[in-house]
Amino acid sequence: MEKKIRVVVVDDQYVSRSFFEIQVQMSKGYKLAAALSSAEQAIAFCAAHPVDLVIMDVMMKYGLDGLTCAKTIHHNQPGIKIILTTSTAEAQWIDEAREAGIDSFWFKEYAEVPLTQVMARTMAGERVFPDSPPNPDFGDVAKTDLSARELEVLRELTRNLTNEEIAEKLRISPHTVKRHIENMLMKTGYRSRIDLAVNAKVLGLVVHKDDRTNSNHPAGGKRSADATIQGRNDP
Repeated sequence: MEKKIRVVVVDDQYVSRSFFEIQVQMSKGYKLAAALSSAEQAIAFCAAHPVDLVIMDVMMKYGLDGLTCAKTIHHNQPGIKIILTTSTAEAQWIDEAREAGIDSFWFKEYAEVPLTQVMARTMAGERVFPDSPPNPDFGDVAKTDLSARELEVLRELTRNLTNEEIAEKLRISPHTVKRHIENMLMKTGYRSRIDLAVNAKVLGLVVHKDDRTNSNHPAGGKRSADATIQGRNDP
């Protein structure tokens, strides 16, 4: 009897987790070993049970984010294959996953190939990453119409930071930050920095590293991802 590939799916959203479960259960040669809602559960399960493949979302409501968890599993059990997924359009995670030795990366909303194909290719030893990052619309333009620096500023803007705070983090001048925000307003047609930040978050256009989990981080003094975006209307 052919041994089935044991799969753990990890997603804090019930609908997404159920989708992963169905994909595994309907795929010949695969067996659902566990369906978990947190990254910490995945680390513990992989340490205590035989697992061949982990399919895990990057963003989690609480605790460790999926990318950090994937790095831990890869370090502790390097024989386990890992597919990271996300419903956002955040492209920075692709490079971080590659550098960490994660096997594959799959965009839920912008998939180039079906998840089942990614599963098969990953288990065959291939590293499967998107040919290009997602390019969703953002106001009157597409994401690729914004420069790399503008996306960096936008990513910090979603954290409700002032121009001075953004400038300090990116090591540029507040004047340069203001200019980038003004350029993005002109390109996108949005009316204020609040519109830029809110729409970037809603669309998942960019996601700050600190927002991969909604938990507060008391030790680092980091803000939670669901913090209200304050009324700073001026660029």
